[in-house]
Amino acid sequence: QVQLVESGGGLVQAGASLRLSCAGSGRTFSGYVLGWFRRAPGKEREFVAAITSSGGVTSHADSVKGRFTISRDNAKNMVYLQMNSLKPEDTGVYYCASGSRLAVTPTSYDYWGQGTQVTVSS
Repeated sequence: QVQLVESGGGLVQAGASLRLSCAGSGRTFSGYVLGWFRRAPGKEREFVAAITSSGGVTSHADSVKGRFTISRDNAKNMVYLQMNSLKPEDTGVYYCASGSRLAVTPTSYDYWGQGTQVTVSS
C-alpha cells in the first residue's frame, strides 16, 4: 500500500509558476507509476501527467505540454509537478496517484492523495 500527500498549491496570478510535491510512503514507492490529475470546478477529474517507475518515460496532457513537467526522486519517495506559465484554466484541485502502468484514465490508478488546491487568477 502507498500513502500519498500533496503540497505546494496556492493562489497565483496568470503567468506565474508553482511546483507541486507529492510525498509517498512505503518501501515499494519506486516500483509504481505516478501520475498527476486535476479536477476543475464542475468538471470531471482529468489527466495532467504521469511518469514511469524509473522516471525514464513521461506523458503530459496536450493542454499542459511545454508548460508543466513531471519528475520524481525515488531516493526521497517524491514526485513533483513543475507548473510554469499558469493560466486561469489550470485552476483546480491537483491529485497525486500511483498505479501499475502508465495511463491517462483515473481508474488505472490505485492510490490517491487528498489533493492540493491551485488557483490562478487572471
